[in-house]
Amino acid sequence: MSGRDMQVLVTRPQPDAQATAARLDAAGHGAIIDPMLAVEAVEARLPAGAFDAVALTSVNGARLLGGRPELPALAGLPLYAVGRRTAAAAPGAFGTVHVAGGDGAALAELLRARLPRGARLLYVAGEERAVDLGAALAGDGISTELFVIYRTVPAQALAPATIEAARDGRIDAAFHFSPRTAATLAARAQEAGVATYFRHVEHLCFSANVAKPLAAAGWPTRVAAAPTEEDLFDLLNG
Repeated sequence: MSGRDMQVLVTRPQPDAQATAARLDAAGHGAIIDPMLAVEAVEARLPAGAFDAVALTSVNGARLLGGRPELPALAGLPLYAVGRRTAAAAPGAFGTVHVAGGDGAALAELLRARLPRGARLLYVAGEERAVDLGAALAGDGISTELFVIYRTVPAQALAPATIEAARDGRIDAAFHFSPRTAATLAARAQEAGVATYFRHVEHLCFSANVAKPLAAAGWPTRVAAAPTEEDLFDLLNG
Protein backbone atom coordinates (compact mmCIF):
# COMPACT_ATOMS: atom_id res chain seq x y z
CA MET A 1 0.00 0.00 0.00
CA SER A 2 1.46 3.35 -0.96
CA GLY A 3 0.47 6.79 -2.10
CA ARG A 4 -0.27 10.27 -0.85
CA ASP A 5 -3.35 11.77 0.70
CA MET A 6 -4.73 8.53 2.12
CA GLN A 7 -7.41 8.67 4.78
CA VAL A 8 -6.40 6.71 7.87
CA LEU A 9 -8.68 5.78 10.76
CA VAL A 10 -6.98 6.24 14.14
CA THR A 11 -8.71 4.47 17.03
CA ARG A 12 -6.16 4.70 19.85
CA PRO A 13 -7.02 6.70 22.99
CA GLN A 14 -6.28 10.40 23.34
CA PRO A 15 -3.86 12.16 23.48
CA ASP A 16 -1.97 9.60 21.38
CA ALA A 17 -4.65 9.66 18.66
CA GLN A 18 -4.06 13.37 18.08
CA ALA A 19 -0.30 12.88 17.95
CA THR A 20 -0.66 10.13 15.35
CA ALA A 21 -3.05 12.30 13.35
CA ALA A 22 -0.52 15.14 13.34
CA ARG A 23 2.14 12.78 12.07
CA LEU A 24 -0.17 11.54 9.32
CA ASP A 25 -0.87 15.12 8.29
CA ALA A 26 2.85 15.89 8.13
CA ALA A 27 3.28 12.87 5.85
CA GLY A 28 0.59 14.12 3.47
CA HIS A 29 -2.25 11.90 4.68
CA GLY A 30 -5.56 12.59 6.37
CA ALA A 31 -6.74 11.20 9.69
CA ILE A 32 -10.16 10.27 10.99
CA ILE A 33 -9.92 10.18 14.78
CA ASP A 34 -12.35 7.92 16.61
CA PRO A 35 -10.87 6.60 19.88
CA MET A 36 -12.22 3.17 20.78
CA LEU A 37 -11.01 3.46 24.38
CA ALA A 38 -10.86 6.18 27.01
CA VAL A 39 -8.36 6.05 29.87
CA GLU A 40 -9.53 6.70 33.44
CA ALA A 41 -7.45 6.83 36.61
CA VAL A 42 -8.64 4.61 39.47
CA GLU A 43 -8.12 4.72 43.22
CA ALA A 44 -5.21 2.52 44.23
CA ARG A 45 -2.96 1.85 47.18
CA LEU A 46 0.72 1.10 46.76
CA PRO A 47 1.53 -2.39 48.10
CA ALA A 48 3.48 -2.24 51.34
CA GLY A 49 7.16 -2.95 51.59
CA ALA A 50 10.29 -2.27 49.57
CA PHE A 51 10.79 -3.01 45.89
CA ASP A 52 13.84 -3.78 43.82
CA ALA A 53 12.46 -2.50 40.50
CA VAL A 54 9.39 -1.10 38.72
CA ALA A 55 7.86 -2.44 35.50
CA LEU A 56 5.64 -0.53 33.06
CA THR A 57 3.85 -2.09 30.11
CA SER A 58 1.92 0.88 28.75
CA VAL A 59 2.24 4.56 27.93
CA ASN A 60 -0.98 5.21 29.85
CA GLY A 61 0.45 3.71 33.02
CA ALA A 62 3.68 5.65 32.56
CA ARG A 63 1.85 8.97 32.21
CA LEU A 64 -0.50 8.45 35.11
CA LEU A 65 2.26 7.27 37.43
CA GLY A 66 3.88 10.69 37.02
CA GLY A 67 0.96 12.31 38.84
CA ARG A 68 0.63 9.76 41.63
CA PRO A 69 1.51 10.69 45.24
CA GLU A 70 3.30 7.34 45.59
CA LEU A 71 5.97 8.28 43.04
CA PRO A 72 8.50 9.68 45.59
CA ALA A 73 8.52 6.29 47.34
CA LEU A 74 9.71 4.72 44.08
CA ALA A 75 12.32 7.34 43.21
CA GLY A 76 15.70 5.97 42.29
CA LEU A 77 14.53 2.42 41.58
CA PRO A 78 15.47 0.86 38.24
CA LEU A 79 12.64 1.02 35.71
CA TYR A 80 11.86 -1.71 33.19
CA ALA A 81 9.69 -0.46 30.30
CA VAL A 82 8.06 -2.61 27.64
CA GLY A 83 9.28 -0.34 24.84
CA ARG A 84 10.72 3.02 23.87
CA ARG A 85 7.46 4.98 23.95
CA THR A 86 6.61 3.74 27.43
CA ALA A 87 10.10 4.60 28.64
CA ALA A 88 9.86 8.09 27.15
CA ALA A 89 6.48 8.72 28.84
CA ALA A 90 7.67 7.57 32.27
CA PRO A 91 8.45 10.13 34.97
CA GLY A 92 12.10 11.02 35.41
CA ALA A 93 12.28 10.00 39.06
CA PHE A 94 13.66 6.53 38.37
CA GLY A 95 17.25 5.37 38.26
CA THR A 96 18.50 3.27 35.38
CA VAL A 97 15.89 2.74 32.66
CA HIS A 98 15.90 -0.61 30.85
CA VAL A 99 13.89 -0.86 27.62
CA ALA A 100 12.54 -4.16 26.26
CA GLY A 101 11.73 -5.02 22.67
CA GLY A 102 8.14 -3.78 22.62
CA ASP A 103 5.98 -6.61 23.95
CA GLY A 104 5.30 -8.45 27.19
CA ALA A 105 7.36 -11.50 26.31
CA ALA A 106 10.42 -9.36 25.64
CA LEU A 107 9.91 -7.48 28.91
CA ALA A 108 9.61 -10.70 30.89
CA GLU A 109 12.81 -11.98 29.29
CA LEU A 110 14.63 -8.75 30.15
CA LEU A 111 13.46 -8.89 33.78
CA ARG A 112 14.42 -12.55 34.00
CA ALA A 113 17.92 -11.73 32.80
CA ARG A 114 18.45 -8.65 34.99
CA LEU A 115 16.76 -9.37 38.31
CA PRO A 116 18.10 -11.94 40.78
CA ARG A 117 16.03 -14.63 42.43
CA GLY A 118 14.25 -13.21 45.43
CA ALA A 119 13.78 -9.78 43.84
CA ARG A 120 10.50 -7.94 44.43
CA LEU A 121 9.03 -6.18 41.38
CA LEU A 122 6.28 -3.55 41.31
CA TYR A 123 4.18 -3.94 38.17
CA VAL A 124 2.30 -0.69 37.41
CA ALA A 125 -0.58 -1.48 35.07
CA GLY A 126 -4.24 -1.12 34.13
CA GLU A 127 -7.20 -3.27 35.07
CA GLU A 128 -6.85 -5.23 31.82
CA ARG A 129 -3.38 -6.43 30.96
CA ALA A 130 -1.94 -8.09 27.87
CA VAL A 131 0.77 -9.82 29.91
CA ASP A 132 0.75 -11.50 33.32
CA LEU A 133 4.24 -10.69 34.57
CA GLY A 134 3.61 -12.41 37.86
CA ALA A 135 2.94 -15.73 36.17
CA ALA A 136 5.75 -15.22 33.67
CA LEU A 137 8.35 -14.62 36.39
CA ALA A 138 7.11 -16.89 39.17
CA GLY A 139 9.31 -19.77 38.08
CA ASP A 140 12.37 -17.52 38.27
CA GLY A 141 11.88 -16.68 41.93
CA ILE A 142 10.87 -13.07 41.22
CA SER A 143 7.95 -11.79 43.29
CA THR A 144 5.60 -9.45 41.39
CA GLU A 145 3.23 -7.02 43.13
CA LEU A 146 0.49 -5.49 40.99
CA PHE A 147 -0.30 -1.76 41.27
CA VAL A 148 -3.40 -1.03 39.16
CA ILE A 149 -3.77 2.73 38.59
CA TYR A 150 -6.08 3.03 35.57
CA ARG A 151 -8.80 1.44 33.50
CA THR A 152 -9.72 1.70 29.84
CA VAL A 153 -13.38 2.16 28.95
CA PRO A 154 -14.55 1.07 25.48
CA ALA A 155 -16.44 3.45 23.22
CA GLN A 156 -20.18 2.84 23.17
CA ALA A 157 -20.56 3.56 19.44
CA LEU A 158 -18.70 4.68 16.36
CA ALA A 159 -18.64 8.40 15.70
CA PRO A 160 -21.13 9.50 13.01
CA ALA A 161 -18.21 10.78 10.91
CA THR A 162 -16.60 7.34 10.98
CA ILE A 163 -19.83 5.64 9.91
CA GLU A 164 -20.30 8.11 7.08
CA ALA A 165 -16.71 7.77 5.90
CA ALA A 166 -16.96 3.96 5.95
CA ARG A 167 -20.18 3.97 3.92
CA ASP A 168 -18.69 6.40 1.41
CA GLY A 169 -15.53 4.32 1.01
CA ARG A 170 -13.36 7.16 2.27
CA ILE A 171 -11.29 5.12 4.74
CA ASP A 172 -8.21 3.74 3.01
CA ALA A 173 -6.44 2.32 6.05
CA ALA A 174 -6.70 1.98 9.80
CA PHE A 175 -3.95 1.93 12.43
CA HIS A 176 -4.39 -0.62 15.22
CA PHE A 177 -2.21 -0.42 18.33
CA SER A 178 -3.88 -2.84 20.75
CA PRO A 179 -6.09 -5.95 20.69
CA ARG A 180 -8.76 -4.18 22.71
CA THR A 181 -9.12 -1.17 20.42
CA ALA A 182 -9.21 -3.52 17.44
CA ALA A 183 -11.87 -5.72 19.02
CA THR A 184 -13.92 -2.69 20.04
CA LEU A 185 -13.86 -1.29 16.51
CA ALA A 186 -14.98 -4.63 15.07
CA ALA A 187 -17.84 -4.87 17.58
CA ARG A 188 -19.03 -1.28 17.13
CA ALA A 189 -18.86 -1.52 13.34
CA GLN A 190 -21.03 -4.64 13.48
CA GLU A 191 -23.53 -2.91 15.75
CA ALA A 192 -23.66 0.11 13.41
CA GLY A 193 -24.27 -2.10 10.37
CA VAL A 194 -21.08 -1.00 8.61
CA ALA A 195 -18.77 -3.97 9.25
CA THR A 196 -18.87 -5.00 5.60
CA TYR A 197 -17.39 -1.66 4.53
CA PHE A 198 -14.32 -2.31 6.66
CA ARG A 199 -13.51 -5.31 4.47
CA HIS A 200 -12.25 -2.76 1.94
CA VAL A 201 -9.91 -1.06 4.42
CA GLU A 202 -6.25 -1.97 4.95
CA HIS A 203 -5.96 -2.79 8.65
CA LEU A 204 -2.36 -2.13 9.73
CA CYS A 205 -1.57 -3.76 13.06
CA PHE A 206 1.08 -3.49 15.77
CA SER A 207 1.30 -7.28 16.14
CA ALA A 208 -0.32 -10.57 15.19
CA ASN A 209 -2.23 -10.48 18.48
CA VAL A 210 -3.69 -7.08 17.56
CA ALA A 211 -4.74 -8.44 14.17
CA LYS A 212 -6.69 -11.42 15.55
CA PRO A 213 -10.08 -9.74 16.25
CA LEU A 214 -9.94 -8.01 12.86
CA ALA A 215 -9.12 -11.19 10.98
CA ALA A 216 -11.97 -12.89 12.86
CA ALA A 217 -14.29 -10.23 11.43
CA GLY A 218 -13.07 -11.07 7.93
CA TRP A 219 -11.12 -7.84 7.53
CA PRO A 220 -7.76 -7.77 5.70
CA THR A 221 -4.82 -7.26 8.05
CA ARG A 222 -1.12 -6.58 7.76
CA VAL A 223 1.27 -6.79 10.70
CA ALA A 224 4.16 -4.40 11.31
CA ALA A 225 7.69 -5.78 11.32
CA ALA A 226 8.05 -4.49 14.88
CA PRO A 227 5.48 -3.08 17.34
CA THR A 228 6.27 0.60 16.73
CA GLU A 229 4.44 3.47 15.10
CA GLU A 230 7.36 3.85 12.68
CA ASP A 231 6.71 0.34 11.41
CA LEU A 232 3.00 1.10 10.95
CA PHE A 233 3.98 4.04 8.78
CA ASP A 234 6.31 1.75 6.84
CA LEU A 235 3.31 -0.49 6.09
CA LEU A 236 1.26 2.53 5.05
CA ASN A 237 3.93 3.87 2.72
CA GLY A 238 5.40 0.59 1.54
